[in-house]
Amino acid sequence: MIHNVLTIAGTDPTGGAGIQADLKTFSALGAYGMSAITAVVAQNTRGVRSFVALEPDFVGEQIDAVFDDVRVDAVKVGMIANAAIARVVADRLRRHARCPVVVDPVMVAKSGDHLLLPDAVAALRDELLPLATLITPNLPEAAVLLDCPPPQTLDDMRAMLVALCALGPRWVLLKGGHLRAPHSTDLLGGPEGALELPAQRIATTRDHGTGCTLAAAAAALLPGNDLVRAVCRAKEYLNAALAAAAELDVGSGRGPVHHFHALWPRPHAD
Repeated sequence: MIHNVLTIAGTDPTGGAGIQADLKTFSALGAYGMSAITAVVAQNTRGVRSFVALEPDFVGEQIDAVFDDVRVDAVKVGMIANAAIARVVADRLRRHARCPVVVDPVMVAKSGDHLLLPDAVAALRDELLPLATLITPNLPEAAVLLDCPPPQTLDDMRAMLVALCALGPRWVLLKGGHLRAPHSTDLLGGPEGALELPAQRIATTRDHGTGCTLAAAAAALLPGNDLVRAVCRAKEYLNAALAAAAELDVGSGRGPVHHFHALWPRPHAD
């Protein structure tokens, strides 16, 4: 069966992050992608210029339209922009969703630009995280959610993982890419305890949209898989997309990963 996966997020006109990255990821992994847009973002590989959040009621109408007509097998939530949208998304998930929900707490773009208004942090933490099957914060995002300094060591990450689990999600994937270490180690915590998921760092500046892509991959893979397997496969997909990113020539900043690395013809050397 081909699974139907809904992304609720903002846009990226250059296609490397947000809704566009999510839909590419769903397609690359064999899922049928659907979308409800929360904000229209003017951004490129060099940074975010501005964004316009849509009316919360209209965001809710988009979500209603999908669930009223289509079987939804998984949901991925990305950029929510403000507190009102967070509350509407949470209301619709409580009303409709009988499927895995992956929440990527998008707060800051790779360029350092903020994509979440300050009033939305509490709404995200209190309204959305308890509804999540899986949340996928990086270390700066986790620090904002917990109102604490970012961790400096793997032991700090372990303590942070416990605190994040206490916020109510069933599982937490705490991404360790910001930690200064030879390897990039993520921590996965949930009902079965905690797992370390180490990975070799890939030396590249073409990493635009990595957080969106990983969360979208997990959402696409969760139907039909147990969570640990889905997360491990999502990480493998992202690592391969990062390794192949140099095959693309998109933008002059932090370019996107190669979502279709396993499907498109590989370039030939001259």
